[in-house]
Amino acid sequence: MTVQDLIAALDLPGSCRVDQRVPKKLLVENGAPTASDKRQINDGIEEIQWLAALKPNTIGVPEYRDDVREYLEIAVLSVTLRGNAKAGRLAELVHRAVPYPMVLLLNSEQTLMLSLAHKRWSQNEAGKVVLDGSIVEVALPGTAPSSAVEIAFMHALALARQPQATLYALYQGWMDNLEALLAARLTGSFKDANSPEQAAARRQGLQDCQRLELEAVSLRAKAAKEKQLARQVELNLALKRVQAQLAAAREQL
Repeated sequence: MTVQDLIAALDLPGSCRVDQRVPKKLLVENGAPTASDKRQINDGIEEIQWLAALKPNTIGVPEYRDDVREYLEIAVLSVTLRGNAKAGRLAELVHRAVPYPMVLLLNSEQTLMLSLAHKRWSQNEAGKVVLDGSIVEVALPGTAPSSAVEIAFMHALALARQPQATLYALYQGWMDNLEALLAARLTGSFKDANSPEQAAARRQGLQDCQRLELEAVSLRAKAAKEKQLARQVELNLALKRVQAQLAAAREQL
């Protein structure tokens, strides 16, 4: 799978295409709070392309405003990474640097990642925009979509298939697509959410699965190192309980 495959799957109208190169120095100036972050941007990013600007006048979807956030535009950016780049950290830095919600595509020889994050007004600095909640991202295979899950995910990404009430609803629709893929990788079946409540329940289920998986890894490591038999038994029983909870959480997806 390539960046071009993802762009084709989004099926964006020509009216919103920008296709301009963005200088790295803008990202360094606006999204690098530390010297280490500046080095990561300079050393890890080869190129940044601003692919599209989704606005009411380019896609016909109304803007969104409330006391928490203002969505006047959704930016679509493609970032080409070098081989030594830390994709997760660079995705966060790019999201923080750009004041608009973004559909962010990161690619290298080893990595193809789709990343989204909501934005809101800062509570401490007037006029400043910050991340709202966790970044939602999926790593995608380097080969063409072949499984039923991957094909369904790519089909679900089309702009016309997303909610059209506001730019916020549209962006949330894409986030729901990513979460549906993450859930499908645990269940084997890609399912669109039928309602915001169902999408929220799946989001909570994914968080529960992630937490329980980390807990299971920790318990397994502790049991492997434990010398006392009684303590080993106790840890293994705890691991079985967590594994049962994890299985139940996956069932809820």
